[in-house]
Amino acid sequence: MSDKDLQETQPLPPSGEKLQKVLARIGVGSRRDVEAWISQGRIKVNGVDATLGQRVDLHDAISVDGRLIKREESAETVRRVIMYNKPDGEICTRDDPEGRPTVFDRLPRPKEGRWINIGRLDINTTGLLMFTTDGELANRLMHPSYEMDREYAVRVRGEVDEDMIARLKAGVVLEDGPARFTDIQEAPGGEGFNHWYHCVVMEGRNREVRRLWESQGLVVSRLKRVRFGPVFLNSDLPMGRWREMSQQEVDILAAEVGLTPVSMPVLNHKSKDKLERLQRKSTRPLGRGERVRTLRPAQEGAAAAERPARQPRGAEAERPARQPRGEAPRKDTGRGRSTVAERPSEMNKRGKPAPKRPGSTRNKPRP
Repeated sequence: MSDKDLQETQPLPPSGEKLQKVLARIGVGSRRDVEAWISQGRIKVNGVDATLGQRVDLHDAISVDGRLIKREESAETVRRVIMYNKPDGEICTRDDPEGRPTVFDRLPRPKEGRWINIGRLDINTTGLLMFTTDGELANRLMHPSYEMDREYAVRVRGEVDEDMIARLKAGVVLEDGPARFTDIQEAPGGEGFNHWYHCVVMEGRNREVRRLWESQGLVVSRLKRVRFGPVFLNSDLPMGRWREMSQQEVDILAAEVGLTPVSMPVLNHKSKDKLERLQRKSTRPLGRGERVRTLRPAQEGAAAAERPARQPRGAEAERPARQPRGEAPRKDTGRGRSTVAERPSEMNKRGKPAPKRPGSTRNKPRP
């Protein structure tokens, strides 16, 4: 049989992209959300119920809950990321039947797509949350295969000994399977039976940090996420406030999970004026019980280029800073500096091992 005949008998490769990937990329929802909606019959392609794994192209009409999705090519390349310092009492959902405040309540409304939360925090956990309009970026940052480590400041009530720390680092069995901390470091502060620790996990399972400590008969009285992968939460972002990442920060974050850079939308004169008003408003002190989330862009230029090296918490120099009462002492990375740490990544340089990060297991041999 000739090569030509052989080619004619081989099936053609499937055309288009998977439906859940397309909708995730333009910010309709995460891949997991889209897959659930397909199973529930909420998505149609060309008027017919969609199926899992179905492929589509720009000529296909896609609707969600009867609403036609606009798919201009420019809208499919928008990648924006917001950092948010979540307060206690907010839940990570868009709509709550009980009417409780949500983390989406005061976020700005993007022109294209919608904000997708990168991971979740339970109602009693505070600290770093990120949102993006790029569903593919959200999916990769949350997927276990990319090993995005999460660091938490934890206040534990009870007596902690070395055997407990060793067990938590070696691994314990929870209701949903084995779990462990990849790093635990005691932080200064605390009194009596209250002690602060910084601990790192490599996945985002429900209440995992609390359940790990509770497995040792201890109670977590305060829990705050202070880092997600290369992104740090510092004193530039007070509780209840948010800011949009700069182009440079977003590019570093995307490179961590093997995505190529995408240019952010250019602001017109009206948008820039609105941004300046929000910046002026953000400088005034917060009133009692007031929560204002204002857009505070990352520092550009030379200051942004001076990215602090990622170090273990215990190795950083202490800086005196005013702390909220009852909160773990923070190590400030410096006002005005970027909160995204640039580092080599073996994701993009296969064969060249990256330097080991504190708490990471990326360079440890697998058993």
